[in-house]
Amino acid sequence: MHISYNWLARHVDLTGISPEELAENLTLSTAEVEEVFRFAPHLSDVVVGHVLERVPHPDADKLGVCQVDVGQGAPLNIVCGAPNVAGGQKVAVATVGTRLPGDFKIKKSKIRGVPSEGMICSVRELDLGDEHDGIWVLPDACEIGQPVAEALGVVDWVIDIDNKSLTHRPDLWGHRGMAREVAAIFQRELKPLDTSLPELGSGAAFPVTVEDNACSRYLGLAIDGAQQELSPDWLRFLLLAVGQRPLDLLVDLSNFVMLDLGQPNHAFDRSRLGAKGIVVRKARQGETMTTLDGFERKLTTDDLLITDGDRPVALAGIMGGEDSKVEGNTSQLLLEVATFHPGTIRRTSARLGLRSDSSARFEKHLDPTLPEAAAGHFARLLQSIQPGVSFPLALSDAGRWENPAKELRVRPSRIRSRLGANLADAEIVAILERLQLAPQLAGDEITVQVPAARATKDLGLEEDLVEEVGRIYRYGNVPTQNLIGEIVPPPADARRRWVRRLQDALAGGARFHENMGYSFVPDRVLQAMNIAGLPRVQVINPVAEGQAKLRRSVLPTLLEAAQTNRQRHGQVALFEVGKGYLPEAANQHGEPMEVHLLGAVLACAPNLEAAFDAGALPRLHGVARELLSGLGIALAGPEAHTDDSPFFAWAHPKKRMALRSAASGAVLGYVAALDPAVAQNLGFDGDAASDLAVFEISIDRLLEEPPEGSRYRPLPKFPEVKVDVAVLAPDALPAAEIVTSIASAGKGTVQGVELFDLYRGENLGADKRSLAFHVTLASDARTLTDKDQAKYLDRLAKTLEHQGAELRR
Repeated sequence: MHISYNWLARHVDLTGISPEELAENLTLSTAEVEEVFRFAPHLSDVVVGHVLERVPHPDADKLGVCQVDVGQGAPLNIVCGAPNVAGGQKVAVATVGTRLPGDFKIKKSKIRGVPSEGMICSVRELDLGDEHDGIWVLPDACEIGQPVAEALGVVDWVIDIDNKSLTHRPDLWGHRGMAREVAAIFQRELKPLDTSLPELGSGAAFPVTVEDNACSRYLGLAIDGAQQELSPDWLRFLLLAVGQRPLDLLVDLSNFVMLDLGQPNHAFDRSRLGAKGIVVRKARQGETMTTLDGFERKLTTDDLLITDGDRPVALAGIMGGEDSKVEGNTSQLLLEVATFHPGTIRRTSARLGLRSDSSARFEKHLDPTLPEAAAGHFARLLQSIQPGVSFPLALSDAGRWENPAKELRVRPSRIRSRLGANLADAEIVAILERLQLAPQLAGDEITVQVPAARATKDLGLEEDLVEEVGRIYRYGNVPTQNLIGEIVPPPADARRRWVRRLQDALAGGARFHENMGYSFVPDRVLQAMNIAGLPRVQVINPVAEGQAKLRRSVLPTLLEAAQTNRQRHGQVALFEVGKGYLPEAANQHGEPMEVHLLGAVLACAPNLEAAFDAGALPRLHGVARELLSGLGIALAGPEAHTDDSPFFAWAHPKKRMALRSAASGAVLGYVAALDPAVAQNLGFDGDAASDLAVFEISIDRLLEEPPEGSRYRPLPKFPEVKVDVAVLAPDALPAAEIVTSIASAGKGTVQGVELFDLYRGENLGADKRSLAFHVTLASDARTLTDKDQAKYLDRLAKTLEHQGAELRR
């Protein structure tokens, strides 16, 4: 929003305050100033000239040759084509070297053979309006040679304020409100402004009917005898400074009042309104109207209209209508000044893509007491310019509204505590008085009277008053203090610690990538996994069609992500920590049970010639066991996962293993391969065909496991001995029992056992396989010899023989 320095000076004395100082103080106390710039700086380069004579151009009927005195010695010879230029006039002259708007530089030239040493300017050429019928004739009192800006008193500065800083302050969307802030900041008096209505006639008020609550107040002031004419210079220059193009007196006054008080208004041609007068109502379905910009607007029942009964004459709060605009022969006006519901105006403005200065202000919760002041301000300004105007009818005032002014209380101790500044009670009261809040101190409480202009959206809480004191006192004046606080360790969060350890282990040594998916799952994925029929929580407004169901497990999310990535990469290793939602286990409030899960998927190109442990299932099983082992959770021996619930309809019927805790016996999770048909349904076919396995571990169950304390294990004092052992065993003998035998045969010297090969073949016999292990032997007392190794193998052979197995030497 643009604020004119000269315009502010109409309301508050700015003597001794430069535009830059004013801008800095507004930024520190009120709103962010983005820029300060000079209004029409080229007017300081254009000078007042006196036309001594004008003679016809010898070679052009429509041109004249003027002798112009600009106070620089000899008169200038200037060729001019304006029809109204004449001897004796004071005019605006751009001499050679002057730059005009549009980066137009005046040069010495010849026009049809006659030298021209400058340019006599029109209003449009100086970017001061659209008039271009002739040159700009200045008042006779202007001093020859003086810059036009000084001669006419239009040396002005414009303060550009960020609109976002003012959204909560509807009172600052006019110069009067901004001047009130300046007066408070610099401790100066606000100049009086008479906004009372002039004497009105005794005629019955113009009929106004308000049918919708979106208009809380509607004032109509009848005006007779107003004439359209060019606005006086002071008015035109102030409007130009803030970016408004002057048009004619009535339009310019309307804009001036809006920019002065912050209250939009609109003038109708009263003679073109119907017998029913003004009716404020919502638009009818399919209704249309043509606004002042010439566009036909299609309306809905949410749009608020100003009508004369059946015919729309204005789009309420946004723009007037073409059918009732004030034209040159208009002499009977109806000035509309109203208060509209902010949301209604905002929605219509956004839907139509039609934003105006008026709508921008109505969207800010305007003061409903302001329309009467705006009507009085318009009337008195018009009367001062055109004394012959009259106001024949009583004021129309319709609608249901209440004065929003209120009383608030604030404790000085609260202000001191919140600001961290030791302000005396008297100093606080003085600041509130500067803000015109009429404070009254009684004990440890100050009562303030919040005026209507600041009560609609701005001041409503004690904290708001704390802020008022703080911004006028200046936050930069609050003394700095060292922060003093007790450092308290955060409460232990076992769940968070477990999750972090799981994430670090998988993303670290295991070389998995973490996936972060949504909790809702596409229907097509559930159908592909044969689990679409399970009960699920559903969202009312899904982010996308077909994604209304929440997951029960993280696996559907992981598998969808894995399929997408598998098309680009030979191997995909993903994990995700997330939640599943079980509606059948809802609490007494109907909220579904949340289960905290860790899931992982490993998908790689199938290799039929790979070693037994190179497939996705054994590799992922090893990752799961290693992961839990690193957390201090020992698992029981390999065990088939036999859960046949409908959830596992996606899993391979034979290739599933349970992850059972050796300490508690609880099943912590499972590792499984996908059913080949399900994998194909999910898109793991063709180039994306995969050896595919998943695991899922319940974090909730991990938290229930007995904690295992960390123990110190010293480095071995004596060297280790590695022995490779091959065991021929029947298929019925579990590998876990063979590992136990390998360990027990060492009598405390076996430090580690690792399976590295599995072989089946006709030479071994039916229902038999060969398992090869790396065995690490070490003693805490001495270095083991070849004899110790031989004795160990003899003991192992006897132990295996009792189990029906054989040590292959």
